[in-house]
Amino acid sequence: MLHAITNDEPGRIAALRRYEILDTPMEGAFDKVTNLVRALFSVPISAVSLIDQERQWFKSIAGLDVSETPRSAAFCDHAIRQDDPLVIPDTKDDVRFRYNPLVTGDPGIRSYAGVPLRTPDGYKIGSLCAIDTRARDFPAEQMEIMKGLAAIVVEQMELRMLAERDHLSGAMTRRAFVAEIDKRIALFVRHQRPAALILLDIDHFKAINDCHGHPVGDRVIEAVAHCCAGLSRPSDSLGRIGGEEFGLLLPETSETEALAAAHRFCAAIEALDIPHDPPLRVTASFGVAAIGPGRMTSQDWLTAADAALYDAKRSGRNRAVLAPIEAIRAA
Repeated sequence: MLHAITNDEPGRIAALRRYEILDTPMEGAFDKVTNLVRALFSVPISAVSLIDQERQWFKSIAGLDVSETPRSAAFCDHAIRQDDPLVIPDTKDDVRFRYNPLVTGDPGIRSYAGVPLRTPDGYKIGSLCAIDTRARDFPAEQMEIMKGLAAIVVEQMELRMLAERDHLSGAMTRRAFVAEIDKRIALFVRHQRPAALILLDIDHFKAINDCHGHPVGDRVIEAVAHCCAGLSRPSDSLGRIGGEEFGLLLPETSETEALAAAHRFCAAIEALDIPHDPPLRVTASFGVAAIGPGRMTSQDWLTAADAALYDAKRSGRNRAVLAPIEAIRAA
């Protein structure tokens, strides 16, 4: 079974993707581990490295100012191909790494120790590693410590994944959704790929809770979230931003296409029959904002969409409003 998993690259990539962690901002829980490795092992560099299809991406890296490298040059790509830790006392004596660009150039890796990050279902998606610019050995007791720290890294990834879903709606939490926005902004910066953000707020939700009780309000939340998820594409992201407010992140979508999508969501929510006696009907208001200048942070982009949402509510609710293009140009 282990052999099959080791050689199942599509499954390994799918396991990595399930964590939705690639291209997310730095997080203290992972930085604490890499800083601890540096201190315990007296090495200048430590990293939590994740091996994507064509690149090595660092969720945390201490001692080096880089976010990713080509997979072809990654020591950690070798580490995930074996079950035991990969220990290289001297790269100059190892034919696999002697001419590696990370050895012959910056940062001048001379010794390496890496422990695979193994998911609960057996896939090795990356490694926790210690790197030195001088030749040295890594004693067995140090590698046992690193194994324990690698297990902590995987536990943090598992906890992170659990914390990214709202228990009631099944949508992303606000924290996870904002991280997804940050990833989309990074893609726009690198490749100028279009994207749009939709915010929606259930109209008169407080009155629903006051008149029918919170259990009915919960059913409304569930029904609206289920409706939005059903109309979304696999590439779209749905997040619960607040009590009755949701966000939809639409990649590869122009503002015109996003506004049309918002109208579809609006009509579908209005047509819902929420289980009640008699069936309850609700509406929602929508604000739409495309990515662009002046919207290059998650906060700015959310603010633009929120302003359009406010306009939709102020002008009668149960409608979708596009953030004006003039606001982008002015910014």
